[in-house]
Order: sequence, then structure tokens, then C-alpha cells
Amino acid sequence: MPARWDALLLDIDGVLHVGDEAVPGAVDAIEQIKRGGVPFRLATNTTSRPRSAIADRLQRMGFDLDADDILSPASMAVRLCKERGYDRVALVVPHALREDLSELEAVESRGSAVDAVILGDLGRGFTWDILNGAFRSLLRGADLIALQRNRYWRRPEGLVLDAGPFVAALEYATDQGATVVGKPSPAYFHAAIDDLEANPATVAMIGDDLEADIGGALDAGIAGIQVRTGKFRPDALDEAGIQPTMLIDSVADVPALCGIAGSAFT
Repeated sequence: MPARWDALLLDIDGVLHVGDEAVPGAVDAIEQIKRGGVPFRLATNTTSRPRSAIADRLQRMGFDLDADDILSPASMAVRLCKERGYDRVALVVPHALREDLSELEAVESRGSAVDAVILGDLGRGFTWDILNGAFRSLLRGADLIALQRNRYWRRPEGLVLDAGPFVAALEYATDQGATVVGKPSPAYFHAAIDDLEANPATVAMIGDDLEADIGGALDAGIAGIQVRTGKFRPDALDEAGIQPTMLIDSVADVPALCGIAGSAFT
């Protein structure tokens, strides 16, 4: 383990904030990281809103961050579709997220013949008609591209279903595996490391999701540091069989791990 981490990937939901409230010490931690000159990106699996809306929300909470700081699964989906030469796609995503997918030609997903079905988190918008339309497109030969497949996430009222269960339902119904472009896909982490122009040996992922954040980071060859905020559950450590590189109380502890002068433990 290096004496300090020289570049960071930070999850957003559950790490920087829970609901509409910043995690205590998170705003100051980001300020210290920026002041200390540590390269970082916000590595999110959020597929319910575009990067611009994510940045606006963080700014309202007091964070000095903008859309360019954010890496999202939508940008990875655009890259994948271009690499595979997909001309027509069906978007099973919230309307606002289409902003980040505007480079693709989108058609209605009600069983249309398309190259791919791109699925994100519709939340309460998931209906039988929407899922059945995606199902029919997949039966006609479309590939299933999942922006992410997290099982659940934490809202103010508690844990709620994420996109993963709906991805799994379509995989089961069609006997077709999805291509996951968000965390824990190794391609997502490798793209993030390239974006940081960093040595993987000194990059740490800070997350609350043991599988998507920590497991994905470890599989990609970088450190996975688990916070005890957001969706963290102590029993999940035993259930998942994933051993984080380090366990910390919250993102407020991160500046010290980067050797930033004036942080809590330097």
C-alpha cells in the first residue's frame, strides 16, 4: 500500500451526499483535495439525471464542482456504440439523461428493430409496457447495454431498488447477457484512470457500494477504499467476500490519505 494516494475517484451518492444533505465534512474534504492539487474525478453510476444536473445539485449543497469533474456511464455508452458502429438505439432512460446521449440516434423502444437497447435507472418509471418493449427489441437482435446494474441505493426514506434488478429481468427473459458500461466494468475504471493520466498503483476509488465501487476498483487494479456512509452495511462485508483496501468513516478522512497538509491526520 502506498504511503499516500496521488489520484482519486470518488463516488457521489452515499459518499459526498445522502439525499439532499452533504455528508458531514464532505464539502471541506473536496476543497482540501482541490487545494492540495490531487487529481480527481467523480466516478458515478447515476443514470437518472445528466452530468449538468448532477453538478447543479452538488453546487447547491456547497460543493465547488462542475460537470467536467464527473464521469458517467452515459458517456461510456456513447463511446461503446460508436466503437461498435451502432446507428439506431432505443433509450430506456429518464428523459433528462438524453442530454448526455444526444450523439446517438434514438428511436422508440416499443419493440423496434434497433442495434442496442440502452437501459438506465427509470425508478418509478419502470412499467410492464416499457420493459416489454425493450424485451421485444432484444428478441429482434438488439444488444442490451446497461448503464449500470447496481442492486439498490439509499434515498432519504431508506434503501430502494436501482437499475440492476431490471437489467437482470431482461437478461433472464432473453437469455442474453448485458454489456455493463458503468461500475464495476473494468473499462469504466480504465477510462477513468486514463482521464486522470495517473499511475494505477497510486489511484484510490472512494465508495460506499461494496460491489460496484470497491470490487470494481480492485478488479481494475486500483485501491478500493470503503466509507461507512451511504448504503454501507457491516454485514455486507462478510456476505460479498470482498476485502476493501481500507475502511474509513467518511470522505472527510480522505485528504489525510493523500498527505494533504492541514487535514485531520497529517
